Amino acid sequence: YAIHKVAAPSFILFSQLMGTALVVKLFSACGKIECDKLDKEKGKQFLPVALIFLATIFANMKSLQYANVETFMVFRFSTPLVVSIADYLFLGRQLPGPRSWLCLLALSIGAVGYATTDSAFEVKGYTFCAIWYVIFCLDQIYLKHVTDTVKMESNWGRVFYSNFLASAPLVFTLSGDVDEIEALRNISFEALMAVFVSVALGVGMSYFAWLARSELSAASFTVVGNTCKILTIAINVALWDKHASPFGIGCLLFCLGAAFFYKQAPMRTVATKDSDYASAAKMIV
Repeated sequence: YAIHKVAAPSFILFSQLMGTALVVKLFSACGKIECDKLDKEKGKQFLPVALIFLATIFANMKSLQYANVETFMVFRFSTPLVVSIADYLFLGRQLPGPRSWLCLLALSIGAVGYATTDSAFEVKGYTFCAIWYVIFCLDQIYLKHVTDTVKMESNWGRVFYSNFLASAPLVFTLSGDVDEIEALRNISFEALMAVFVSVALGVGMSYFAWLARSELSAASFTVVGNTCKILTIAINVALWDKHASPFGIGCLLFCLGAAFFYKQAPMRTVATKDSDYASAAKMIV
């Protein structure tokens, strides 16, 4: 909605990132929350996080600029397939069990079913969606790795570092984009309020995203992100005239149902120990 009201995605993204960082520091200064102070070493470790994070959100916004919401979700729903395999290759987890593989397959089938109903096909939109897809899968794996390996005093520290560092490159983008500068000259109060609300939502989303990421596998976190899209679908149907047919909406709901039954794969080390205990128990019996 903010992008619809203000044709300046870089400005909106900068406002969300820097606004989140400032809110965290303000509450930290007031003693309401704990937040890590700026540190050179932590900054080096979080710089790749910030760059990947920035690239993911920017590609997300560009995708939504040229494609409707459901088209973007088609790509989103299939990401757990790739992330599950990456979980196994890079983060020490088992491959998903048969039930989970069926759920992931159902996610993809539902997405393909929707794609056949998409009357708003645009090459530019699908190109940005494909770029987002690659960056997003990298984002899910690398950010989970950082969550597990980089020690922070609190979850708010992760929020501050990722948002603050990601906002810096956008300063150069804002100063050189003539179209965005022109759009900001005629910005309305309603548009400003839309950006303000998006900043407030960004604070909560960033905090709970990092918190959930620390508790879940990368694949499970991706699936959880998909399940929340039921509200996005409902809002999209209510507000916009560019949305899928009833069959397309049914396919998306089918995807969400499949995500509900997905089960997180255990760590391989834990599974090995459980197997050893089971073997020992059989020997005793």
